[in-house]
Amino acid sequence: MAEPATATQAAAPAVPQLKDELDIVIPTIRNLDFLEMWRPFFQPYHLIIVQDGDPSKTIKVPDGFDYELYNRNDINRILGPKASCISFKDSACRCFGYMVSKKKYIFTIDDDCFVAKDPSGKAINALEQHIKNLLSPSTPFFFNTLYDPFRDCADFVRGYPFSLREGVPTVVSHGLWLNIPDYDAPTQLVKPLERNTRFVDAVLTIPKGTLFPMCGMNLAFDRELIGPAMYFGLMGDGQPIGRYDDMWAGWCTKVICDHLGLGVKTGLPYIYHSKASNPFVNLRKEYKGIFWQEEIIPFFQQTVLPKDCTTVQKCYIELAKQVKEKLSKVDPYFDKLAEAMVTWIEAWDELNPTGSSVTNGKAK
Repeated sequence: MAEPATATQAAAPAVPQLKDELDIVIPTIRNLDFLEMWRPFFQPYHLIIVQDGDPSKTIKVPDGFDYELYNRNDINRILGPKASCISFKDSACRCFGYMVSKKKYIFTIDDDCFVAKDPSGKAINALEQHIKNLLSPSTPFFFNTLYDPFRDCADFVRGYPFSLREGVPTVVSHGLWLNIPDYDAPTQLVKPLERNTRFVDAVLTIPKGTLFPMCGMNLAFDRELIGPAMYFGLMGDGQPIGRYDDMWAGWCTKVICDHLGLGVKTGLPYIYHSKASNPFVNLRKEYKGIFWQEEIIPFFQQTVLPKDCTTVQKCYIELAKQVKEKLSKVDPYFDKLAEAMVTWIEAWDELNPTGSSVTNGKAK
């Protein structure tokens, strides 16, 4: 059985990479005691904590961390009427942290995620591996059978086109989990005792044209190159659906990455997911999404963005238009979601007036 590492097993890196270029975003409703385990890895970095639920509750953060904390009152104050696009009573509120950050990179993690151990028993510095993934190119146009050719002891295999070996910028690093897998409610109900103990030492680029179920609990991305696409939708209080926030962001992001020539990696690093959520509660949140996704996924698979969509923002506004046109027949919720997508971009641009735009994989 996989077990989390202890704080004493986690050794801090000699020189923290991207110390002044990366924010760690954490959504929470509770005291952040879990940070003690992550202290050797997280303490050099700035934290953005997005408090969900009751804003009058005091969230305690261990001493020694550099952080800013936003609750619902802060979100309403900063965004005004546009705060309606930020979910309430749902971890989707984390995307507010992406919006207010001023750093190039974001790493986001849930507060029930602990430091995992590799097969040798060594504590895994998840953040360090995410940075490695983001700083090396992706290869979405041709699959390499040795997976990520930019890792140590790997390369492009015989037959890989030399014209494609330069790769493209990696903008998303999607990590995995030991112990509690990220299952939907029906799978949780039929496999209540299942735990993931398999450590697969691999990183691979998700090919162009292939969608994937993105999980937000162990995720890093290039905020400058793809940030406006990382909207976690309308979930939680007052909405007919939950637990599809990260899925929605992943589908939108992947379609935009494919259009702009950007890369997405999945695999390492692992975290230790400590707590299984209640499958009956999850089923209430998910049940509409379980049906809706059978129409949502074909929608994204068939989505074509016009050539004049040359920035993430333009791509996202076009996606919102197509969501309204083609998914509103599924449920009126998608009209509301499409409007929130536009509001999100307007709010993003207001808080980031000089933000980078991306054209064909290059920041401008």
